[in-house]
Amino acid sequence: MSRAKQKGSAIRSLWMVSREYDGLAGAGGVKDVCRQLAEALVVEVGMEVTVILPRYGFMDAGKLGFSPLVLTNGRQPDICGDRSRRDCVLAMDYPDRERRETVSFLEQRRKGVRVILVETARFAEKLGVYTYTAQEEAAESWKKKGSGHYDYFAMNILLQKAALAVMIHLDERPDVIHCHDGHAATLAALMRELPGQRHYFSRTGAVVTIHNAGIGYHQEIADIPFARAVTGLPASVIEDGVLEQRFDPFVAASGYAVMNTVSENYARELQETKNDARTGWLGHHLLKRGVRLAGVTNGINPEDFNPEQADRLGLKAPFNPRTGEMTGKRLCKEDILSACSGKTRWQNVEQVGSLQMEGDVPLFTFIGRMSAQKGVDILSASLDLLPPEARLQLLVLGSGDPKLEDAVSKLAAGVDERCRVCYLKGYDPLLANRIYAAGDFFLIPSLYEPCGLTDYIAQLMGNLPIVHLVGGLVKVQDGKTGFGYAEHSAMALASTMERAMSIFAHDRKRIRSMQRTAVERIYTHHTWKQAMAGYLDLYGQARIMSCRS
Repeated sequence: MSRAKQKGSAIRSLWMVSREYDGLAGAGGVKDVCRQLAEALVVEVGMEVTVILPRYGFMDAGKLGFSPLVLTNGRQPDICGDRSRRDCVLAMDYPDRERRETVSFLEQRRKGVRVILVETARFAEKLGVYTYTAQEEAAESWKKKGSGHYDYFAMNILLQKAALAVMIHLDERPDVIHCHDGHAATLAALMRELPGQRHYFSRTGAVVTIHNAGIGYHQEIADIPFARAVTGLPASVIEDGVLEQRFDPFVAASGYAVMNTVSENYARELQETKNDARTGWLGHHLLKRGVRLAGVTNGINPEDFNPEQADRLGLKAPFNPRTGEMTGKRLCKEDILSACSGKTRWQNVEQVGSLQMEGDVPLFTFIGRMSAQKGVDILSASLDLLPPEARLQLLVLGSGDPKLEDAVSKLAAGVDERCRVCYLKGYDPLLANRIYAAGDFFLIPSLYEPCGLTDYIAQLMGNLPIVHLVGGLVKVQDGKTGFGYAEHSAMALASTMERAMSIFAHDRKRIRSMQRTAVERIYTHHTWKQAMAGYLDLYGQARIMSCRS
């Protein structure tokens, strides 16, 4: 028996509660973690894993292969009718009145993982995972594109109550429930404090993973009476879960769950450094309550981004950084340079600026949200600091803060002999693959980064990351698997870009060696087969914690 199977043998069944799942609904790294960890646990440990998430309005459940989930499972006679077999009614009270919302469920097996969708009007009307879309704004002007859903807290609580309800209907008592981010963290308190559920889940452990502790990511709410009414939690539990006069799901979960974040270094930053100010001092508050955050660095499934599988990834040609077979990468670079020359009519993105067919000029790439957290402001400022003799091209893909979108658009529309910039505003996953494969260097100038997955993807595609060495990005080894700098400044980024360009111009053999080393390190240290061992330990701790509840 493998070491992984030995560690997981005590945990037979696991449920994950999430707002994202790769291939169905996603807005960030949570989707990748949920799917890849779930699949690894099924394959490597033989665990029975169920993931539950909303059925959003942009998801066609039928085309995706989902079918209705029958709740009674033959235990009640047909005289109960369809409603009692497929629907359940959940309490979703407001402070001034009692309310109920009806939900039903859909299910499917995806690579061994049972995925359950929660079907209800509150989710079905949403066309984005967390924010309103242009289509929704066009229909109702107050739903501003990019703004968060007005009922985000109720959405989260409805998902969590639905998850607990369907477990009871199916007569399933999982060994552990894994709650992903603030959207699911309150479940740890709900399962211990709501009438009837405390007994039912008395031997079920809870793990809460903080994917991003930054201000604005806690899913907290200032309306304390509403929080108490809609959750149904006792007043004492609500009051105990308050941070800075807001009910905070992470704080509420801390007395009921094992808690972790997505890299060892980010866990240290949150509880041992002043960087925790960016979270509203969540990490230090948890530490005062006796909660020490564990750090489990996210892994990746390398085969998902294997450039040898060019057709599946939408690449021009296959290549392999691990073996040095890189002819295809040059073709991929030429393909994206041609596509961004100004003649392509894109379906999902809007192009500003263009690139030239200069294969020997280093191509820098950036894929991500247009936000200060992702360091877009630092990136924009760094270009002005490049020396007169610098020659590079920069390709940016992403959307977000309108002010930063405008700033990058102005760079792309401007004229600079040192740096030609092309901005593709929006997002398309296959286009992202093409950019990863085409780039020589991948920029990640984040102000903070809990783990980082784009550095893995770039490395697998032979695109050496240039990172601010913060949070989980410290896994990039400067001069070995990429380039790193310590100070969050435009000057530090520009200097590191200069260093990378110098090696690119004068020592291609070293570039090839770094590309090969980066991929080798992922296979030996950062696959989910290695990373899941940390979660198996947390699941074991959660089972023990449940015995004391």
